[in-house]
Amino acid sequence: MFKDLNEIEIIPKPQSFISKGTTLDLRNILSISLQNNSVEEKYVAQLFKKFLAPINSIPILRKRAAKDSISINLSSDPKILEEGYSIMFEENSFICIEASSEAGLFYAFQTFRQLCPLSLEINQIPRNTLITAYDIKDFPKYKYRGMHLDVSRHFFKTSFIKSYIDMIAFHKMNVFHWHLTDDNGWRIEIKKYPKLTKNSAWRVDRTHESWKDWAPIQKHEKPTYGGFYTQKEIKEIIEYANQRKVTIIPEIEMPGHTSEVFASYPDLSCHGKEIPVNPGSYWPNIDIFCAGNDKVFSFLENILEELINLFPGSYIHIGGDEVDKKYWKTCKKCQNRIHQEGLKNEIELQSWFIKRIEKFLLSKNKKIIGWDEIIDGGIAKSATIMSWRGYSGGKIAAKAGHDVIMCPESYCYFDHYQAEPHMSPLAIGGNTTLKKVYSFNPIPKGLTKEQKRHILGAQGNLWTEYIKTEDLAQYRVLPRMTALSEVLWSGQGSYPFEDFYMRLQILQKRFKKLRWKFAPGTFSVSIITKIVQSGITVNLISEKPDKEIRYTLDGLNPIHKSKKFIKKFTVKRSVIIKAALFYKKRAIGEVSTKHVKFNPVS
Repeated sequence: MFKDLNEIEIIPKPQSFISKGTTLDLRNILSISLQNNSVEEKYVAQLFKKFLAPINSIPILRKRAAKDSISINLSSDPKILEEGYSIMFEENSFICIEASSEAGLFYAFQTFRQLCPLSLEINQIPRNTLITAYDIKDFPKYKYRGMHLDVSRHFFKTSFIKSYIDMIAFHKMNVFHWHLTDDNGWRIEIKKYPKLTKNSAWRVDRTHESWKDWAPIQKHEKPTYGGFYTQKEIKEIIEYANQRKVTIIPEIEMPGHTSEVFASYPDLSCHGKEIPVNPGSYWPNIDIFCAGNDKVFSFLENILEELINLFPGSYIHIGGDEVDKKYWKTCKKCQNRIHQEGLKNEIELQSWFIKRIEKFLLSKNKKIIGWDEIIDGGIAKSATIMSWRGYSGGKIAAKAGHDVIMCPESYCYFDHYQAEPHMSPLAIGGNTTLKKVYSFNPIPKGLTKEQKRHILGAQGNLWTEYIKTEDLAQYRVLPRMTALSEVLWSGQGSYPFEDFYMRLQILQKRFKKLRWKFAPGTFSVSIITKIVQSGITVNLISEKPDKEIRYTLDGLNPIHKSKKFIKKFTVKRSVIIKAALFYKKRAIGEVSTKHVKFNPVS
């Protein structure tokens, strides 16, 4: 329907590509040559070698191959933009791949990979070894292209964390935001505070119940559900991510979402009471760090010191969201802190708390990221803002000269439903469809050109209250991660959704080979009406442009012989519109209905 032989069938779609009108037989690639024999070139050369191994055993050479043989030539070009690359197919000779960085060479490999047969993903010899030759010049629109994963609500094994990083790298995304602590479990070994992994990493098992309906903890009930990552495992995962050009940003929540800490160190709260780790929904978030207690800051600085020694990236995420200040209002220590620091109220006390942590991290050459609530009461001078409550936080921060990462809930929360709730696994709520994600524009309206430069990019967030398994985690993010990756790499609005959708059908075959679970999306039909001078126009829209829409105007459910929707039409009388998607003469999904009442102008 939308296929064009001159179009490239990969995601994210390159900025520039030209079909050579020829094909290349992968069997004829006889070598991989390196221009500089650098560590970067060697690593990417090994990726090519391993990927093509089912076809040929290809040697890696330290110089250009002879002109009469086909070789993959890896080289550097400082003129190419950061993370960008070029691929040039020279007929019956070279595949020249150039980049200014290892990341660019790595992304060139990811592009080449999608041009190749699916069977290579599982190390099988393909039946057809011909690929289409393209000249490609490519670079990302945004420098921050991230995915988040919450491992507090449900703990995921290191093998899945690596798989999640593989998914990020495959999509040419470059940040893994690892949400390591929250009310429902502490997930990282801190050597100075062993109780955090002995007590705070475990809770009583309520996996048989709905997240919001968990039964109260019983006396003498033993916590058995949870887990944590040792520092050895953390280092292994960091190295794994580094190889795939993915930076890991760890998140340690503060001053709120910290009740799990008080199962181990209750004296760090305002009330000083030991409380068990919550096995389910916890709201309001009233058990938080005492801002007037200096022991809290010694505790946090010691933890951050260990994080700094583990994570090489420049950022530490310190949370800062959804802080209920109930106990701060009555805590003598917190009120004394407000008085001593000349603060107006508890809102400014939270800002002071964040700024104190910022000062410590800056002394260690690290920068903070916080959720957009840290704007309230005054933004820490060097803070980067992660705007999740919509566009407003990002807009305020960018206008104030702060860097921003956009992740508005309505576009970037992948724990939301992506299809009809009664036809989908239970989710926290919301409705964020694939098509909606693809329509996401990371730039808030009303910013100047200079202010827009502070929008570093965006990320998809996966909170896991309703995600207990690895398969469901993949199902939630795919293919919405795919849509977001193209928005952040190619640029929002660069290509119509129909074009993306048709390429996605091809990419999902690759997902199947990789055994990555993905959601089928929504099969609903949206009935859009608009009053015009001649009547009421009707437009029927779906997320499945390769499926037929059939409709009726008499209130009867459509069948495969009903009128096929081709383009917008006008009605001049009251009707009941019913529409549904059809595939092979069978209705798929539910019937959408809309009553249109026509009142002729007198």
